[in-house]
Amino acid sequence: MQPVGIALSSEEHPPNELVRQAQQAEAKGFEYALISDHFHPWTDTQGQSPFVWSVLGGIAQTTQRLRVGTGVTCPTIRLHPAIVAQAAATVGAMMPGRFFLGVGTGENLNEHVVGARWPSADTRQDMLEEAVEVIRQLWQGGNQSYKGRFYEVENARIYTLPDPLPDLCIAASGESAAELAGRKGDGLISTAPKEGIVDAFRSAGGGEKPTFGQVHVCYDEDEKRARRTAHEVWPNAAIKGELGQELPLPRHFEQAADMVSEDDVAELVVCGPDPERHLDQLRKYFDAGYRYVYVHQVGDHQDDFLDFYQREVIPKLG
Repeated sequence: MQPVGIALSSEEHPPNELVRQAQQAEAKGFEYALISDHFHPWTDTQGQSPFVWSVLGGIAQTTQRLRVGTGVTCPTIRLHPAIVAQAAATVGAMMPGRFFLGVGTGENLNEHVVGARWPSADTRQDMLEEAVEVIRQLWQGGNQSYKGRFYEVENARIYTLPDPLPDLCIAASGESAAELAGRKGDGLISTAPKEGIVDAFRSAGGGEKPTFGQVHVCYDEDEKRARRTAHEVWPNAAIKGELGQELPLPRHFEQAADMVSEDDVAELVVCGPDPERHLDQLRKYFDAGYRYVYVHQVGDHQDDFLDFYQREVIPKLG
């Protein structure tokens, strides 16, 4: 698998466009993609949020080689882990050997919609660990029951199981979650090249399992226009601290984004047509130990972005 894949941004694009982007990525030689799983976009400007499992069905039927994973699904509050286990098994059966399930602790933005209390970070991680146990047990086949601290499953059987079963990768933004990914996951997903995350994953049992890092870019032939687009469409990139997990509504992110400047966003989202700047950002992830980097093109120009990376960026990685 080549080291560079793409991100399919459910927050920005309607379902049929996401399917088309997956087709185009495959046609241009990209080997994998991760698709976000949201109930709400981060801001109203982004404007979309289709149900990821329906979109994955469309991608399964219109691609032949592209490997696709969720980046990432929260299997703890909005969706019971038994339902995620069934959904992922079905997609795995539709694209055998090409689907992997990425899971994480989620954001209040998406999970509060069912009226449940938003737990503390430590509790969310404990819930995720138990949810992974539920999913793996149901993937064993046969009649299964489970009674844990957070979840109960009674006489459940997933009849449609794929062969092979999907890999289950766990998202981490800190060392504690990376250790969980190393102990319980088939791979690691992260969104920043923080020092120590990959090491924590590998030392906790991750070994040589795959590691995925996400990069945000805004390709445009006009750098000023790219910076403006990144600031308008993806200001959440520069919102610091725990707000990304704690704020419940898109309008709250928009209010926080009022305190974020165009320069703030451009420090974190590579803007413009200079391939060396894109390469520098990719190399930060490879230097931090990530084996695979998937790139999120902010805004439109999706096909131009794919062409640019195929022509100017990937061949120069060495």
